Amino acid sequence: MREILQQPATWTDTADLLHQPQVLAQLQAALTPAPSHIVLTGSGSSMYIGECLAPSLQLGLGIPVQPIAAGTLLTHWRSVLPPGAGLLISLARSGDSPESCAVVSRLLADAPDYRHLVITCNANGKLATDYKSDPRVTVLLLDERTNDRSLVMTSSFTNLLLAGAGLVSTTRTYWKASANRLARRVQHVLDDQADALAAIARQGFGKVVYLGSGGALGAAHESALKMLEMTGGAVTTSAETYLGLRHGPMSSLTEDTLVVGFLSPNPTVRAYEVDLLRELSRKQLGMTRVLVGEGIASEWLGPNDVAVELAGMDAVDDVLPLLADVVVGQLLAFFACLSLGGKPDTPSQGVLTRVVENFSIHQEGV
Repeated sequence: MREILQQPATWTDTADLLHQPQVLAQLQAALTPAPSHIVLTGSGSSMYIGECLAPSLQLGLGIPVQPIAAGTLLTHWRSVLPPGAGLLISLARSGDSPESCAVVSRLLADAPDYRHLVITCNANGKLATDYKSDPRVTVLLLDERTNDRSLVMTSSFTNLLLAGAGLVSTTRTYWKASANRLARRVQHVLDDQADALAAIARQGFGKVVYLGSGGALGAAHESALKMLEMTGGAVTTSAETYLGLRHGPMSSLTEDTLVVGFLSPNPTVRAYEVDLLRELSRKQLGMTRVLVGEGIASEWLGPNDVAVELAGMDAVDDVLPLLADVVVGQLLAFFACLSLGGKPDTPSQGVLTRVVENFSIHQEGV
């Protein structure tokens, strides 16, 4: 819980870090000369950071941006890695996951036209230390407080996401103020709405469906993983886009299903999302609903539903609202773990480890 609660304060510090001249120079160097494309990579939660970031980075930088899981790059890099002079951005809490390090080593050797940007929370991790002498690798270190000690990623996820957004956002004079405004809004959620989310978690739902559009699908994937991890698989989870839910997954919304909707700040996208919410109401699908966003209308909610209202956030960046979405997902998972009698810091009883255990890295052709 300490790592969940520290997030607004750490976001302010990360926003300050991204405006330091030395860091700005690092980020600019990583983008100079301009790469033909960007690949965002990581494992588990870190991969979902890439899903959150890709649409915003592509829009802001004007070049193709694609998230590819580190495991997929390790096993299929020749068929999935875009050719040419690209930039690989490795996102990592510890920087010690076996496949994350193996991917960077392999691409440095076999895809020499690629440059690398590592964003990590651990100054002593392999991603931060093993490639210091290679001029093709730039390392951006976040504050040590973001290197979460709990099994699940919480403040590490949101700060890595915020730092990745800095590739385009730090050039905007209003971005830092927007990040600080978001931190204040989420602090309000932590102070005033945690009890309502805890009450939802005690309702005994068997399934949770998380909905998000665009980059918010990454936030939905991350929130679904948090619930799965922190309940030791006792709660079934899924993540979908609002429009995608109609194509089969809607059939999973039974009377014990919690629906968590992350609402887009884009009015056109929001209109599609609201259409889907009205359809769910008409068909009486799902048990309870939690909606997160700014300007949530009462008509979208039933008597037992919860609105996490982000009034006054005035989002000017598609990424920033996703931090609030993820925090709500973290809180729901934390309280669900407690309601099931679990231990939030070690919920899996030895099945999972904070850093994936070492495994054999097989050489190609072997």
